[in-house]
Amino acid sequence: MVSAAVLTVSDTAFANHSLDNSGPTAADFLNGRGYQVLHTEIVPDDTQLIRQAIVAWVNDSPRPIDLIVTTGGTGFGTRDVTPEAVSPLIERHAPGLVHLILSSSLKHTPLASLSRPVVGTIGTTLVVTLPGSTKAVKENLEALSSDGVLDHALDLIKGGTGSGVHDPSSRQVWDTSRGDPQSNIHHCHHHRHHTHEHQAPKQRAVLSQDPLLPGEPINRPIVTARHRSSPYEIVSLEHAIASILHQVRPLPHTLEKVSPTLRGHVLAEDVFASSDVPFTSTTNVDGYALRSIDPPGVYKVLTTNLTKPLPQGAVFRVNTGGPVPPGADAVIMVEDTVVKSTHKDEKGGDLEEAEIETLVQIPRGENIRFPGSDVKAGDLVFSKHTILDGLGGDIGTMAFIGKKEVHVTRKPVVAILSTGNEIVDLHGAQKTSSDSWGGVWDTNRPSLQAALEGLGYRVVDLGIVHDNVQDHVAKIQEGLDTADLILTTGGTSMGPGDLLKPVIEHNLQGTIHFGRVKMKPGKPTAFATIPKMKDPQGGHTPIFALPGNPASALVTFYLFVLPALRRLGGWKPDSCQLPRIRVRVQDKMRLDPRPEFHRVVLRIGDDGTIEAHSTGGQRSSRVPSFTGANGLVALPAKTEEGPQEILPGSFASAVVIGEIRG
Repeated sequence: MVSAAVLTVSDTAFANHSLDNSGPTAADFLNGRGYQVLHTEIVPDDTQLIRQAIVAWVNDSPRPIDLIVTTGGTGFGTRDVTPEAVSPLIERHAPGLVHLILSSSLKHTPLASLSRPVVGTIGTTLVVTLPGSTKAVKENLEALSSDGVLDHALDLIKGGTGSGVHDPSSRQVWDTSRGDPQSNIHHCHHHRHHTHEHQAPKQRAVLSQDPLLPGEPINRPIVTARHRSSPYEIVSLEHAIASILHQVRPLPHTLEKVSPTLRGHVLAEDVFASSDVPFTSTTNVDGYALRSIDPPGVYKVLTTNLTKPLPQGAVFRVNTGGPVPPGADAVIMVEDTVVKSTHKDEKGGDLEEAEIETLVQIPRGENIRFPGSDVKAGDLVFSKHTILDGLGGDIGTMAFIGKKEVHVTRKPVVAILSTGNEIVDLHGAQKTSSDSWGGVWDTNRPSLQAALEGLGYRVVDLGIVHDNVQDHVAKIQEGLDTADLILTTGGTSMGPGDLLKPVIEHNLQGTIHFGRVKMKPGKPTAFATIPKMKDPQGGHTPIFALPGNPASALVTFYLFVLPALRRLGGWKPDSCQLPRIRVRVQDKMRLDPRPEFHRVVLRIGDDGTIEAHSTGGQRSSRVPSFTGANGLVALPAKTEEGPQEILPGSFASAVVIGEIRG
């Protein structure tokens, strides 16, 4: 049986699913033809979301999808972007099927000439884009199904001969687990193994070029095979962050001992007090426990533990936090007493107080913490999802209530690596003499490791990877085996040795969710997920391919990687990004056609306003622009009608990446 999926593309239907008529029309038609519609979904008219839905069905569906039908967004409206979304995914276009759709529609209305359908294959999946009109959907599907055209196409895509479709008396039913028509399994199996005429294409929807020529034995990139323009749509910063938070899921829970290492963990349970705190009456000052009815006067000082009520004419000496004896209901401070007599040693020296005089009368309860006055048994002390900070109070409170172990979301382990033949390890092989080029010091690994460990994350250092496919695959695989997130730098642009995106897609069956971002610095940033082959739950490991320029790497780390790490660690999506504050700019900042993040030092001004001082030249390779930087001023994109620069004294928004000092 043919498996199918239907995607409705419509802003209106996405806002109100009950308004979707074209999607159900397509699903009913396909089910009526004997196909099995396994998935239906509605997305807005958004290029990236359309692609993500299709790629997810092609790559991640538990059962292979033979046919994907989209409805809507194929016209000339300003929001009609389905052709632009689907075309880059298509590996083999089917212009004949497009002609069949258009010619059939033109028989009904000349307005069909305004439709822009796209038909073709992604791996072994046929994708057909149809208009949003229910009438057009039905007419187009009837045209594709006439004379067995659609069945014949699906048969050929799966590697069959299509002979059963040519013979009307013999209709084949597909077994998608094998890719063979059940009515002729033996014949098709023999055919696929003894001829290359209908060899099935790859089962991945990829955009990057294959880094190696067919049969290339030495795992090196082929310069002539690279793209001359990026196949990845450039997405907005907001879209990129939304994609990250949508794809990344919190790690499993773990039981941890209460200790300083809990810093930054997120609670996976509500924490209740198991007993009253304090358990018994205690004092919060140094002094003497007494009865509140005792007037000022001279009293005998007792120091040994009392099990019976405090006798008349006596007080009990206590220290801060110590228990108050039975019968006492107040504590007088040392400052409100004087010594009247002392116990002496053999030589007549003072040993300790024998009697004191109280100078004031103390009201009941003064300076006493009664049982449960701080926390009562059963009180909710921490709510689930609380982020345990590193300022001491949260861990101290856990100890205060006697909590020894607690369930938390596991913090992610991060694997980092740098790429490029030109990169030299700072503590490894030395550069050559200054009069010849010997490479550049690897700045990214040390800076990113410092940032990660400063935030409390454990780091696995994978070192430097040279520009060949084999090394890339081996190192990334090591990261998949040892870490929860992989962080790479370099190899994301258009050079022949920029292999990260091709390796992720071609060699590791990963999905790149975005490959370029409209921002400065950091345009070639890529975010992908790679399947965990050994995970029975079918999980994925996120991987970030950051630009190689050091300033770009750090900017994109704080904007993209840190939110992903927080989400992995159980932070709620709306709290994963770093905070933004209003600042007063102190230096002129030129605007760029892309939104830019200008490195600054944030200080508290004399009037209490947060001032943003530029760190100087903002070239993406200039690491000193991050020296002392604790903020990133978010500059808007330059427009023809708008200002060309931000002047001193202007206010702007800034991302806070470090402590703000006076």
